Amino acid sequence: MKKNIVVIVGHPDSNSYCASLAESYVKEAAEKGHELKLFKLGDANFDPILHHGHNQRQELEPDLVAMREAILWSSHLVFVYPIWWGSIPALLKGFFDRTFLPGFAFRYRENSVWWDRLLAGRSAHLIVTMDTPPWYYRWIYKMPGHNQMKITILEWCGIKPIKISSFGPLRNSTDQQREKWRQEVIKFAERI
Repeated sequence: MKKNIVVIVGHPDSNSYCASLAESYVKEAAEKGHELKLFKLGDANFDPILHHGHNQRQELEPDLVAMREAILWSSHLVFVYPIWWGSIPALLKGFFDRTFLPGFAFRYRENSVWWDRLLAGRSAHLIVTMDTPPWYYRWIYKMPGHNQMKITILEWCGIKPIKISSFGPLRNSTDQQREKWRQEVIKFAERI
């Protein structure tokens, strides 16, 4: 079944290893007949700071408008990013702060502690690189960045199921290891 897929690279360097993984994913998924849109946050022109929280409206830049429209068009989201200091890069966090706003990603219910998840009906795949060995990140650090993305951002807005694939340690990895990881990402795109 053909899917509308949005791939977002959360690494600020558009020539990073994360970007190359995303490009490999896009190429393979397109060859399988899926419709794709690729966004590299490092190339996007937007202020990642939500200056007044939700207290005052901050106009969205054209790049953020385009990404929000693509998210609404999508049936599947793919985020490719590194783990830095245990969590997602500031640019990716800023993207969520600016785009996943009330009325778009969620809606608080009046006189209630509950909310409506406005992005339900979409799935996601997180393709994550890290310098920490993935087993150590899971068992010792308890996966703070993965939990943030999966539970407190995407699922909170209704996106599920969410698959997480971790690759590392990236630092000191060989070209052969990086190519092996790239082939795994290509297989993900084959099996959507």
